[in-house]
Amino acid sequence: MLKSARKKPKDPEGRMPLVDHLRELRNRLLKSLLAFLPLMIVALFFSKDIAEFLSAPVPRCLSEQDPAAQAGKCAVLSQIGITSPFTTYVKVAIMAALVASAPVWLYQLWAFIAPGLHRNEKKYAVSTVVVGTPLFVFGGYLAYWILPHAVPLLLSFSVDGSVNYITVDDMIGMTIKLVLAFGLAFQMPLLLALLNAGGVVSGRRMLGWWRGMVMGIAIFSAIVTPTDPLSMVALAIPMTALYFAAVAFALLNDRRKSRREGPELSDDEASTLDLTPEDVGPGEPVRTAPALPEQASGEADSTARRVNGYDDIT
Repeated sequence: MLKSARKKPKDPEGRMPLVDHLRELRNRLLKSLLAFLPLMIVALFFSKDIAEFLSAPVPRCLSEQDPAAQAGKCAVLSQIGITSPFTTYVKVAIMAALVASAPVWLYQLWAFIAPGLHRNEKKYAVSTVVVGTPLFVFGGYLAYWILPHAVPLLLSFSVDGSVNYITVDDMIGMTIKLVLAFGLAFQMPLLLALLNAGGVVSGRRMLGWWRGMVMGIAIFSAIVTPTDPLSMVALAIPMTALYFAAVAFALLNDRRKSRREGPELSDDEASTLDLTPEDVGPGEPVRTAPALPEQASGEADSTARRVNGYDDIT
């Protein structure tokens, strides 16, 4: 009786036919979807509270006639269109369900990729998740901390007598983009550490990049964050500190490798070569093949005559 694909013995190296790979991918996606849908239904009941939390950094005006509104110190939070409240409601629920179900679909992704990785690659992948997750959470928290300070500063540039209208979709989108930008930016030192662990770049070379990296971090912070110096400095300083932490890790890792493997030669240093000839011992005579077939037959007759005790004298 044929066994199902699920009951077949698995290859320790993760090799299987393409059809089995597709079947496993389907099962992983189905499990992720089964974890996502119930959480989305639950998130629909708290969608308004989540939207309120994401739009909380906006200083709100009580009305358009509020003196603070005309002075540019607050804004009116609005939703434009008949379907805008409903679409925002659903978007927030989907986003919350994706975040809440992240442990499940991340594990399914890992379970699909891990069988094809070597032992060292699995170790690096686990280390990446263990270190990268706190860095991403810290970056997202820093972004949400910056928003209540950045939004009033941006509103202060309003023209006197004007009233600012901020839609809920724009504020939620800005919050999510800023959280993702900060979280991903904080993965930069982890990427450098992985490149050093894989032997792609050395710690000395990374240290030689410090001027360009500091300038690049400052430019990146100015582009990603809102147009205020507080947000730029709040992102640039931690990223610079994490970069030098990655450089320190790379230097220590290179020193550990050199102690284990011995001193390495520089690019312009020649290695010592032993040019003493090796004694190969007495050699054996090399017999060459006859050039013509007649010589081969003559040599065969001569050998036969010597074996029988006489030679052809004629």
